[in-house]
Amino acid sequence: MTLRPDRNTPTRGPRSLIRASIAMPVLVALAACNGTQSGESVVEGTVHVCSSCHGLEGRSISPTFPNLAGQPHDYLVAQLKAFRDHTRADPHAHTYMWGMAATLSDATIDGVATYYAAQSPAAPTPGDPGSIAAGKTIFAEGVPDRAVPVCANCHGEKAAGADAMHENSINLTPEEIRQVAAYVGSL
Repeated sequence: MTLRPDRNTPTRGPRSLIRASIAMPVLVALAACNGTQSGESVVEGTVHVCSSCHGLEGRSISPTFPNLAGQPHDYLVAQLKAFRDHTRADPHAHTYMWGMAATLSDATIDGVATYYAAQSPAAPTPGDPGSIAAGKTIFAEGVPDRAVPVCANCHGEKAAGADAMHENSINLTPEEIRQVAAYVGSL
């Protein structure tokens, strides 16, 4: 499936977030009511809305929103269902994704996950060497005194695993999360 957004704006502000949060439920509701609209066009429209935050083809231009391109299909399905079902409760999930995913059907979730899993991953990003080094230590050793397991146990040395980390990352501080993200983003 090839998606061509009707506009390509290099930056996204609060207004685009508001538009996206309104557009997604409307898009899905209209698709559900329109018997002539194919499942593929619902997925295509959903991905178009996702691109407002996650970038074209799932390569984000904002550090607030993760790259979706090249993520494992099953991981994406699990995350979208957790957002839809409100079982992923981190602050960004609540702020951005609970409303966006609220009306997604299993078929749409599967189609969106299939699309993003087929995209080429984003290029590694440079970052603060100190944060990358600290993140690498957490990734390789965990934080035993706070029951944070070794990330590489599930994700492998190249961070390619499909573990949904809700319980494993709950004891990480926001700074440690940024450090691990800086390290993984540098790979």
